[in-house]
Amino acid sequence: MLKILYFAGLRERLGQGSEELELPAGVSDVAALRDLLAARGGAWESLLTLRNLRYAVNQQMARLDSPVQAGDEVAFFPPVTGG
Repeated sequence: MLKILYFAGLRERLGQGSEELELPAGVSDVAALRDLLAARGGAWESLLTLRNLRYAVNQQMARLDSPVQAGDEVAFFPPVTGG
């Protein structure tokens, strides 16, 4: 199982803050996971279109080519501004 977290405006757009997903064969990095989720269509496509989307694997900042494996926690979050 893979735990996936969605933060800030992304959480609101998707209508959920987290989910658990059985890691499909062929998904071995953050980019492949992002593409798999975006393929759901609708609001999920924002995972491909949001500018400066950030990623973390097991609470460490990650890149699209960072590996993922069963048991990992992967977080997606857009840049957040404050004031």
